[in-house]
Amino acid sequence: MEKVLEISNLSKNYGRITAVKDLTLDVGPGHVFGILGPNGSGKTTTLSIITGIIAADTGSYRWFGQETHAGIRKNIGSMIEVPNFYPYLNLIRNLNIVARIKGKDLSDIDRVLKLVNLWDRRKSRFDTLSLGMKQRLALSAVLLGEPSVLVLDEPANGLDPEGIAEVREIILREREKQKTIIMASHILDEVEKVCTHVAVLKNGESISQGRVHELLTADDPVIVLCEEAGRLKDEIVRAGLSESIEMKDNELVIVLSKGKSARDINEFAFSKGIVLDHLETRKKSLESKFLELVK
Repeated sequence: MEKVLEISNLSKNYGRITAVKDLTLDVGPGHVFGILGPNGSGKTTTLSIITGIIAADTGSYRWFGQETHAGIRKNIGSMIEVPNFYPYLNLIRNLNIVARIKGKDLSDIDRVLKLVNLWDRRKSRFDTLSLGMKQRLALSAVLLGEPSVLVLDEPANGLDPEGIAEVREIILREREKQKTIIMASHILDEVEKVCTHVAVLKNGESISQGRVHELLTADDPVIVLCEEAGRLKDEIVRAGLSESIEMKDNELVIVLSKGKSARDINEFAFSKGIVLDHLETRKKSLESKFLELVK
């Protein structure tokens, strides 16, 4: 499978401050790739480098297996940091300017305004829009010409819950078109809802990468309730089925050894003649996993 984006050992320093350090990651076609991290972790710097806004100090990146050139950039829609529009112009005139700069067909303006639910406000001045509407207008500019790749830096930043939901729906619709989307965000719940893959950055370095599902299922604890919790705990430890196990009263909290599942615990307990009153896998949220990683 051809990679859409390959980043190899990318680094960027600002004086003594390291913004990105030896970052390597790959993004495949159709992936919705979330880049997570606390403030100052290198998210915006990374996106600025791969969209050609700033240059890396060392390392490289390739789009579609090629060195970046103008032809490739035309197929990448990007929104980095604060969107800039002319406050005294209406939405259509603002997008007209954007389309001409990007070399996109002016006839696509109507489509993108309808797509982001701003058609009814097309003749409104930019400075009369709410923050959520301004963010949606920025997304409409990104979507001009149907680019196959979207690069979005904090697309829901500063929005209220309604605005966040609107932006989420736009991203989900673009995902259904099999577009590749790379987005930096600190709204972990949104990343969990829309992303297929994720990389967690800390101090400019990647500390975890993978599919969102795999990242969340790793180390999910299994909760067991039974009358013979003490004996079951000893048997599980002897059998090497757990990485760690804690007991409180009749409850066991088990982090399983790699490759083991709750079903293995159930079958093991049965083989030892131990009856379980309750068995569940406690799913972690992306937020809890993220906090564990960045501590």
